Amino acid sequence: MRVSRLSLRTQVDSPTPIVKQLPVTVFFLLALIPLLLAPGNFISNIMAVTIGMALALAGTGLAWIFTARTIMSGWALMVPVLDFVAIGFLRGGTGTNNSAFGALVILPIVWLAAEKGRRYVVYAALGAAVTLLLPIVFDWKLVLDPGFMVRSLVTPVVFAVAAAVINELSRQWRRRADVARDEAQERARMLDESVEHARRLADSEAQLRELERMFRGLWGAVTEQSAIGTDRTGLIDAWNPGAVKMLGLTSEETEGIRRIDEFHLAEELAIRSKELNFPAGETVLNPGFSALVEPARLGSADVREWTYVHADGRLIPVDLAVTARVTELGEIAGYLFVANDVTKAKELSRLKDEFVGLISHELRTPLSSILGYLELLRDEVGTELSKNQLHYLAVAERNANRLLRLVGDLLFTAQVDSGMFHVDQSEQSLDHIVSASVESARPAASSAGITLATEIESGVAVRGDAVRIGQACDNLISNALKFTPEGGSVTVSVESNADHVVVAVRDTGMGIAAAELDQLFSRFFRASTATKNAVPGVGLGLVITKAIVTAHGGELSVESEEGKGTCFTMTLPLAGS
Repeated sequence: MRVSRLSLRTQVDSPTPIVKQLPVTVFFLLALIPLLLAPGNFISNIMAVTIGMALALAGTGLAWIFTARTIMSGWALMVPVLDFVAIGFLRGGTGTNNSAFGALVILPIVWLAAEKGRRYVVYAALGAAVTLLLPIVFDWKLVLDPGFMVRSLVTPVVFAVAAAVINELSRQWRRRADVARDEAQERARMLDESVEHARRLADSEAQLRELERMFRGLWGAVTEQSAIGTDRTGLIDAWNPGAVKMLGLTSEETEGIRRIDEFHLAEELAIRSKELNFPAGETVLNPGFSALVEPARLGSADVREWTYVHADGRLIPVDLAVTARVTELGEIAGYLFVANDVTKAKELSRLKDEFVGLISHELRTPLSSILGYLELLRDEVGTELSKNQLHYLAVAERNANRLLRLVGDLLFTAQVDSGMFHVDQSEQSLDHIVSASVESARPAASSAGITLATEIESGVAVRGDAVRIGQACDNLISNALKFTPEGGSVTVSVESNADHVVVAVRDTGMGIAAAELDQLFSRFFRASTATKNAVPGVGLGLVITKAIVTAHGGELSVESEEGKGTCFTMTLPLAGS
């Protein structure tokens, strides 16, 4: 907006035709005074004077029209041409050589000479010559006057030199004016940019203040999690109310004073430092702090269990997430430590495991006794049981065995959770183990009307416990059969690569919802498709299977699409890899 106003001002400041014509008009009006008061002393040809005055008046009228209608400047040059002719007639009508009005010729000369371009110097000289030679029209004898002819030829040359000087001065003035205008426009543009930049800065500052208020509100509202910020060296620079509650110190007692590693067990930091195995030759100024932040420093999120030390010496187990705080340039400015107190969760888990283990152990003995007496009752010599009695015994024995298996599963999971689950390590033929599980499942597949197919690579060996691996295979295959309706198919495949073997159990069953896949390996979890279709189970089979696979150094993964089927993949390391 300001640049446009400057451009307009530059155009307006350039003299208009009426302004340039004004001196000629004024002098012609002044000339009328002596001509009217003493015509006999000045006028030698009344017609020439009249034509001159008329032409001057016409030039003034044209100048006014060109100014009012902003006609192109090229047409406006008609005005000084009329002025040259008008002055010539006025000079011819007032005594030619003795005319007092010959000096007026300088005015249109200045007009033309000030125009842009060298050619206007020539036009000015020609105009001056016309003005000086025009009296010949009224008195041809002037051609014979040497003085008149010399003046008429030499004077235009002098005027041409003066016009050249004026043209050059005008050119330099225009150049300086252009430079000044460009500089003014550039200053105006820079000023506008500065104003806009200042406005954006003000907006950004307001947004930052609002974000800061929101951040401080959120920071102060977090009371159940400890959030601690540090600089790059570990010196604490932020300490939220949750940290006050968890560690028993205020922000005034910690910020800029204490270090984050002071609230950790030294032995834990030392163990973690050894695990990281910092490269030889690398100088680690603070190994304890480096052990805390090394994964975050390398750009990955790090969430693990640590132990905080309360101000009164109490030990607090926490799940601690460590992330790097980076600048706009991507450089690490510090670290953020967010911790959740897991004391209650660990205690609850311990009590739950103890309860499961205790109940499972207490149930196992009476169940074994019940099964034993059922078998004695059925096989007792001299006692003949009716068909119905035998049926009742079979039902009781089947359910007692089912309950015994459930108790065994509970004991197994309790062993896994307590870290007491171990597997024998010896070389096993995996293809034989998988084939045996498939053959054991064939009767159930046949009675359910499900096709059980195999694609088993032979000669594949793994290190592990054949019984446990077989148990994992049994669980996966029985699960696939339970979740596949009549007419479907289950395919079991074994395929090895460079250092791993992959056992895949794929079915065409009801599938599992994508939102539930992450919960499949949780104890007692049952998919919605299982409960909806009344598929029996308690939700321990996959937990046991995953524990077995993990104990053998492998991985268990799942892919499923609801309504189309599921594929469980068990990856185990090859023997010798």
